[in-house]
Amino acid sequence: MNRKTRIGIIGLGGIGQLVHLPTFSKLKEIEIAAVAELNKNRLNSLSDKFNIPNRFTDYREMLANVELDAVVIATPTNTHLDIALDCLSYGRHLLIEKPVTRTFEESLKIKAAAEKNNCQVMVGMNARFRPDSMLLKSLISSGELGEIFYIRCGWSRNQSSAEKWFSKKSESGGGVTLDLGIVLLDLSIWLFDYPPIKSISVQNYHHRTQGVEDSSVGLIKFQNSSVINFEFSWALHSIKDSFELTAYGTKGTAQLNPLRVYRREGSTIIDYTPSSAANSKNLFRKSYENEIKHFIASIRNEQEFLSPLKEAITRMQIIEGIYKSAESGNEIKFG
Repeated sequence: MNRKTRIGIIGLGGIGQLVHLPTFSKLKEIEIAAVAELNKNRLNSLSDKFNIPNRFTDYREMLANVELDAVVIATPTNTHLDIALDCLSYGRHLLIEKPVTRTFEESLKIKAAAEKNNCQVMVGMNARFRPDSMLLKSLISSGELGEIFYIRCGWSRNQSSAEKWFSKKSESGGGVTLDLGIVLLDLSIWLFDYPPIKSISVQNYHHRTQGVEDSSVGLIKFQNSSVINFEFSWALHSIKDSFELTAYGTKGTAQLNPLRVYRREGSTIIDYTPSSAANSKNLFRKSYENEIKHFIASIRNEQEFLSPLKEAITRMQIIEGIYKSAESGNEIKFG
C-alpha cells in the first residue's frame, strides 16, 4: 500500500483527544479522513484543530459517505457491538478500544462479522506496547528467567474519569475489572503466552459504587500450573496510585514500573536490569504510539496483529468467569 491509509475515528472523548487525534495526525502515512462525535461543539472544535474536513454527528453517515481503510472505535462499551457490526459491513478494519464488548457473547458476534467481511480487528491493549513490557516479553521468550509460573499484579487508583458511563453497568459492562483489570490481566496472560484456563476464584467489593465493583481480588489458575494473583481497585485507601506486575520464573524474577530483572546464578542473585530501563517517563504516551503504529503497519500488511480479536474473545471469557465467581462465591472451573 503506497498511498496514505485513510482513518475514521468514532468517539472524541478523553482517549480520542489525548491519544488518537494527536498520534494519528503525526504519522506521515496516515490521513484522518473523517471523525464522528455526538457532541457537536467538541466535534467542530477538534476537527478544526486537527484540520479534519469530514465531520459527522452520526457515524453511519461517515461510513456511507467517506471512503475509509480503517476505523477507530473509542465510544462507551455498550455501543461497541453495533458500531463494529456497521463498520464491518462496509469492509473496514477496526481498532476497538478496550474492552472489545461488554460480554463474551457480544465479542463472538464481532468475530463472525469480521470473518464474513474479511476484515481485521485489533483491540487496544496498550500495556503490551509499553517499552518495558515489550522488553520483559522478550526476556521471557528468550528463556532468561526460565519458566514463568507465577505473576502477581495490581492496579489501584482513584476513579477520576469524567465519563460517568464507566460506573454504569448497562453501558460499561462492569466496574474496575473492565476498566483497569482487563489491561493487567491481558498483559499477564500475554506474558504467559495464553495457556488454557483451569479455574478462577474472585471476590468483588462495592464500597463506593452501586451496580459495578470498585475492587476485585482474585486468583486465576491455568492448566500448565501457572497462576495469576490480581488486585484491582478504584477504592483502596492508599497514599498514591499504583500499577505493578511481578513475574516469577524458575531462573529469575522481573517486575514492571519500574523494570527490574533479577536472575539466580548458582547461590548468587544478579541484577540483570537493563540500563535503558531507568527512565520510566512517558510510558503511557509511548505505549499508545507503539500500539497505533503497530495497527497501521498491520492493516498495511507489513506485520501481523499483536492483539488480535481471538485473544480479546479469550479475555472476555475470563472476565465472564471472574464475574460468575464473584456472584456465586465459588471457584469457577473451565473444561
